[in-house]
Amino acid sequence: MDKRDYYEVLGVSREATKEEIKKAYRKQALKYHPDKNPGDKKAEEHFKEAASAYEVLSNDEKRARYDRFGHEGVSGASGNGFGGAGMTMEDIFASFGDIFGDAFGGFGGFGSSRRSSRRVNKGSNLRVKVKLTLGEIANGCEKKIKVAKYVVCSTCDGTGAADQNSITSCTTCRGSGHVTRITNTMLGQMQTTSVCPSCGGNGKTITKKCPVCYGEGIVQKDDIIKINIPAGVSKGMQMTVSGKGNAARRGGINGDLLVVIDEEDHPELIREGKDLIYNLFISIPDAALGTHVEIPTVENIVKIKIEPGTQPGKILRLRGKGLPEVNGYGRGDLLVNVNVWIPKNLTKEEARTLEKLRDSASFIPRPDKEDKGFFERMRGYFE
Repeated sequence: MDKRDYYEVLGVSREATKEEIKKAYRKQALKYHPDKNPGDKKAEEHFKEAASAYEVLSNDEKRARYDRFGHEGVSGASGNGFGGAGMTMEDIFASFGDIFGDAFGGFGGFGSSRRSSRRVNKGSNLRVKVKLTLGEIANGCEKKIKVAKYVVCSTCDGTGAADQNSITSCTTCRGSGHVTRITNTMLGQMQTTSVCPSCGGNGKTITKKCPVCYGEGIVQKDDIIKINIPAGVSKGMQMTVSGKGNAARRGGINGDLLVVIDEEDHPELIREGKDLIYNLFISIPDAALGTHVEIPTVENIVKIKIEPGTQPGKILRLRGKGLPEVNGYGRGDLLVNVNVWIPKNLTKEEARTLEKLRDSASFIPRPDKEDKGFFERMRGYFE
């Protein structure tokens, strides 16, 4: 199914509040709920589509990116999200099940308790730091990183059992994953429901554990993960790659991989937001007479003209030679800060020449009456 506009999916305006978005999602979810539409694949797709829309529009950061860049803005740095092909009903109920309330419990009559009553395990998140060069930040890149993480045990396929015959229904909760207790109070009987202490909400117990994972359903292993990093990221920024964290014990959904961006210092360029700064040093004759110099950029070397009479501290702006905005349009500038180099060590001949010219009219700073011939004569002494 082609991706529709998320606001259209939920039937709300682009100025809708969070409460309006939540109410609209609940309406769509109840309408297309699989228990209300058994066997209807189209209804199931609409159900997942509404979950994708709510997952983005209910999150301020993702909603801002979506408003600006559309579906592309929420498909890179945030992983596949709930719009991916791997989306399951368990994922939706685990994340948004509380929104449905009692609509599909005993009052709704649609039998959803088999999904919502059991706790869905989720693996823990992982955090890694990725250091990028200025070139990688400018153009975006794909990084492959090695991560030690928990993955599903291939021997037992994540069940934690030695074989299928070793898996039985929990006798405490009778396979429901929860237990209900009724206590008598002065106000009458009160009923409470909690996760089954015997099976941890799985609804099943293991009589013979897997010899490899010892009943956990997960084992530690090194994994190579590809990360697509968009252009324009900055130090300290955190990206979330959905489902690339640790696997959950005995089934469930994976945790997320949190990628923290770090930057390598560039030998010549200084970053200031999306702009870059380069400190250029030229000689006194070059500043007075003008010249052409080569300037490093992120991609290559460019030649620029220094106009005659350029003063120390002048800023030359190379438009579009900076960094792009993250997932955005346009680029910053490269700012060339011109410094005039004053030599510290002079030869005897140079020193004598300067002594003679110290008090001469040509040597006294008079911007309106500069002697171009004087600087031509002095160019060689400062190069």
